[in-house]
Amino acid sequence: MVCLVTKNVATWYQLEDESAHLDEMPLMMSEEGFENDESDYHTLPRARITRRKRGLEWFVCGGWKFLCTSCCDWLINICQRKRELKARTVWLGHPEKCEEKHPRNSIKNQKYNVFTFIPGVLYEQFKFFLNLYFLVVSCSQFVPALKIGYLYTYWAPLGFVLAVTIMREAIDEFRRFQRDKEVNSQLYSKLTIRGKVQVKSSDIQVGDLIIVEKNQRIPSDMVFLRTSEKAGSCFIRTDQLDGETDWKLKVAVSCTQRLPALGDLFSISAYVYAQKPQLDIHSFEGTFTREDCDPPVHESLSIENTLWASTIVASGTVIGVVIYTGKETRSVMNTSNPKNKVGLLDLELNQLTKALFGALVALSVVMVTLQGFAGPWYRNLFRFLLLLSYIIPISLRVNLDMGKAAYGWMIMKDESIPGTVVRTSTIPEELGRLVYLLTDKTGTLTQNEMVFKRLHLGTVSYGADTMDEIQSHLRNPYTQVALVQWTESVGLTLVSRDLASMQLRSPSGQLLTFSVLQTFPFTSESKRMGIIVRDESTAEITFYMKGADVAMSPIVQYNDWLEEECGNMAREGLRTLVVAKRALTEEQYQDFESRYSQAKLSIHDRALKVAAVVESLEREMELLCLTGVEDQLQADVRPTLEMLRNAGIKIWMLTGDKLETATCIAKSSHLVSRTQDIHIFRPVTNRGEAHLELNAFRRKHDCALVISGDSLEVCLKFYEHELVDLACQCPAVVCCRCSPTQKARIVKLLQQHTGRRTCAIGDGGNDVSMIQMADCGIGIEGKEGRQAALAADFSIAQFRHVGRLLMVHGRSSYKRSAALGQFVMHRGLIISTMQAVFSSVFYFASVPLYQGFLMVGYATLYTMFPVFSLVLDQDVKPEMAMLYPELYKDLTKGRSLSFKTFLVWVLVSVYQGGILMYGALLLFESEFVHVVAISFTALILTELLMVALTVRTWHWLMVVAEVLSLGCYVASLAFLNEYFDVAFITSATFVWKVSAVTAVSCLPLYALKHLKRRLAPPSYSKLSS
Repeated sequence: MVCLVTKNVATWYQLEDESAHLDEMPLMMSEEGFENDESDYHTLPRARITRRKRGLEWFVCGGWKFLCTSCCDWLINICQRKRELKARTVWLGHPEKCEEKHPRNSIKNQKYNVFTFIPGVLYEQFKFFLNLYFLVVSCSQFVPALKIGYLYTYWAPLGFVLAVTIMREAIDEFRRFQRDKEVNSQLYSKLTIRGKVQVKSSDIQVGDLIIVEKNQRIPSDMVFLRTSEKAGSCFIRTDQLDGETDWKLKVAVSCTQRLPALGDLFSISAYVYAQKPQLDIHSFEGTFTREDCDPPVHESLSIENTLWASTIVASGTVIGVVIYTGKETRSVMNTSNPKNKVGLLDLELNQLTKALFGALVALSVVMVTLQGFAGPWYRNLFRFLLLLSYIIPISLRVNLDMGKAAYGWMIMKDESIPGTVVRTSTIPEELGRLVYLLTDKTGTLTQNEMVFKRLHLGTVSYGADTMDEIQSHLRNPYTQVALVQWTESVGLTLVSRDLASMQLRSPSGQLLTFSVLQTFPFTSESKRMGIIVRDESTAEITFYMKGADVAMSPIVQYNDWLEEECGNMAREGLRTLVVAKRALTEEQYQDFESRYSQAKLSIHDRALKVAAVVESLEREMELLCLTGVEDQLQADVRPTLEMLRNAGIKIWMLTGDKLETATCIAKSSHLVSRTQDIHIFRPVTNRGEAHLELNAFRRKHDCALVISGDSLEVCLKFYEHELVDLACQCPAVVCCRCSPTQKARIVKLLQQHTGRRTCAIGDGGNDVSMIQMADCGIGIEGKEGRQAALAADFSIAQFRHVGRLLMVHGRSSYKRSAALGQFVMHRGLIISTMQAVFSSVFYFASVPLYQGFLMVGYATLYTMFPVFSLVLDQDVKPEMAMLYPELYKDLTKGRSLSFKTFLVWVLVSVYQGGILMYGALLLFESEFVHVVAISFTALILTELLMVALTVRTWHWLMVVAEVLSLGCYVASLAFLNEYFDVAFITSATFVWKVSAVTAVSCLPLYALKHLKRRLAPPSYSKLSS
């Protein structure tokens, strides 16, 4: 083990050396760059090069953490023995032939199992200093020499907190178990030698032949062998995997598709060689081999021959052989494990309790020192620690947890945001601290509904007002389907279509038959797609192509309107599509086909050679038309984004969609204003290109950034700090072609580099990782299913509900919890101050001032309801919070709960505790029991008056809580004979003494609050007045 740790340390030094060496290497710029601005070479700040620390200095300055981490990693690897992922050979229908054991095909979203549940929940609770402190204090009461009061005064509150937490976690865990069981129990048809049998999704193994019906979820990663469609292909929906709504065409392995019957799959000897499991959902390399032929048949497999898990079959019935299961499927590998989220407010309160503990220890040491360390001083020290332990009140945890439950109930009962569900009840305050909002595009900002808006033919332009029939038919999320439906409405009907041919019926009823010679699918590099067809009646060969204007402009014949009209449509936020054609002679096509076939057989640089051959056709094409399509935005997206911006929230859009589409939506949703510049980050593949492009971006000011996932990956590899630093200065950022893991990584980078709170919002399965990684995850229940909504902390019905969720509920939850937390601390500090004064007056005796029920009653019956009623307080009305989102901006600075506000409460507590105790000692005449009666009654009245002083807007329940608590105390005086002298507390002397002490403790604070509101009123008071 020591050797392993030493090796890790050595590797760390080596990596640091290499990194420093790379940073010192100059990056060559282009000649043009040197001519334009030589200073560009130095514009990008160098990564921070620090002197490496050695020996003891290294150990003290963080080396110990590295050593501990290395040891833990070593132990975890020993325990888990994580299996290395390898390529595999999968025999069709013979799982038993698998050389290695593969994971079960079960989905597991649970955090714990039967054995780890109780230890896990207890660890999550006691890793917080607050709860650990109470556990130690409670356990100390089993030692007779340290016993201060009754056991129930310590164990009852702690037990209540733990019971509530365990019950809540158990309910959440059971719900996760039920959801997983529902998915894992779905039945599928498995093909065997004896025919079809039904199997559960969780029982599917690598090598099984699985039949998936139309509209059924694909249970595991498979290679596509056969389909019921005659064309040998099918369509699948991948929106739960990559967020794209257009259907993907998948092609069956030709060798198995040609077999006469389904059962023949068992009469052949064939296997699939598949690469090792990996994250990339857009690529696959493998081969299909049939051995019982002479010679053996070899067929290369690519992404178009695969069916990934969590996608949906959109046409026909498919049969596939399972190649990856469970944790090795693409969808699971792109999903991160859920983490236990802890709110920033809880972390801040945890820090404050540590400060209070420091004060407690210091005060106890002072008491023992003033005693002169007489007798068993260490025992007295522990007794003082226990006597003053109310400085850190256990009711803090109880009140905050109950407050969180109340906020969740208020959110779900809000009629303005119907359908909102709080799934994680521990972080409602996070909604009031957000600085970055990372949103998906498809289905989140948009409705997944394409509306045909504009058609330009060069000489004439048709708009929505002149194309009523188009508008009525083109409301379909899949543009190709929409176009086919519209052509049918104007008389041109698609009769049939397969991989080799298509038939159309003209308005006159004539059948037009075309042979499909070649198809060129869309790629993110080419940004266009094409088809070559032959008209069977005339033998004419035509090459049709459609694509983005940036890709099509250079390849069409000269014209004077395309660029201008594209600009006009883009300004309207429309997605433009240019359509062109070129007539080919038989000789031209034959020449092309031979070169194309040769390029496809190349072993090296196949993609480049194929692209070069296709580009030879893309010259001087005849421009047919320009179309403008709008992806309709969700209701009120624009005003909601505007509100969030005014609230100081920076919005980033992370989408798996194409760059052009993402840019259009960013404009149409006003994520990027029309007057704002957009910097489109050029594709980069190495460090030099990244350096140049970052320099170019650095010169831009106040412009939105659009960057692709590939370029982002390269920049993060070499210039992580610089890229995040520059991006954070942008008013808006759009990341396109992002994989699910990239989305989660961007969230994590923002958390690490800025230290600010992040929120992720999405509606598809590809957004789950991002939602779970963010400090606060919001899911939308939309057309892409409920996967994101179920994984999120909060789920909403529409994007526009985010505004009210943050501006009203997030803001209120944070301010209320901050006030509640500090007030509960004040309640503990004031009684601890009184105990300290009492002990110091009576020769530093470690004797409790109040015993038994008085201490329990003070923390519960007498003050709990008024203090907890602060969860109903509000500084401004919800309508005002929505109208002035700038109020939200103040919250991100954390001024409602800080060391400054905490110090103010400490001073108030010390002042009031001192006045109450010294006042009671000054005014009592004969018996000591009168001191207890005067001071305790004045303490209860002071707490009730302080709640009234803290409240900003009265609620009728607050009044009820105040009256009820006072009534309970007055009524209980008759039963507290062992603590109070009944004759004394019913006298006028008792009343005036209590009134005098209470007035001195509270009136100065009322006067100070009034002066502060007059001289330095808070921002909300100007609105509420």
